[in-house]
Amino acid sequence: MRRPLALVPLVLALLAGCGSSRPAASTKSGPPARRDAYGCLRVPAPKPKGPQHLPRPAGRLDPRRNWTVTVRTNCGTFAMLLDTGRSPRTAASFASLVRRGFYDGLTFHRIVAGFVIQGGDPLGDGQGGPGYSVVEPPPRGVRYTRGTVAMAKTQTEASGASGSQFFVVTAEDATVSAGLTPDYAVLGKVVAGQDVVQRIGTIPADPQLGTPREPVVMERVTLASR
Repeated sequence: MRRPLALVPLVLALLAGCGSSRPAASTKSGPPARRDAYGCLRVPAPKPKGPQHLPRPAGRLDPRRNWTVTVRTNCGTFAMLLDTGRSPRTAASFASLVRRGFYDGLTFHRIVAGFVIQGGDPLGDGQGGPGYSVVEPPPRGVRYTRGTVAMAKTQTEASGASGSQFFVVTAEDATVSAGLTPDYAVLGKVVAGQDVVQRIGTIPADPQLGTPREPVVMERVTLASR
């Protein structure tokens, strides 16, 4: 399974035009959308997309621009600024997947309270990816603090290896509290909607696998630059 090493054995621009960080109510006629105790709209679990066999992207993002990914979920919206300076290959790969609509309809399949939320698996069980990987080791001494977005990998993969799965840190400093080693490629930082990330991080989940009891779905993931 793709998970931060510290999860074993337990488990593993700028926001513009996105409106409130609360999930939007349906505009369709009929009964009002139901929300759970965490403020998330109740939605059915999406069907897994299945194995993917995408080509590895070759291009790079213009480092002179700010690249922001906005993630709209049934629990609200958050945005992350991609780190094209420290992680140009990782950022370019992630941006390519976003442009393809790869993340639309995928879930946050693992939630570990006080640590991370993790998603981006087309299989929905922590074992899937885009069909390729990139390797970009993070700088020595990198710290995974609250709001840091990094790429998940298996224990046997090289430092900085990544596919499509990513995690957002909810701990104040996972490097200290969970012993997260500097082996995970840093994708970027949450710049808006950290309250949404923290809310998702409190949803009850299976204590062993981290599977949330209610689906947390990435309804739409978009890329913008300025």
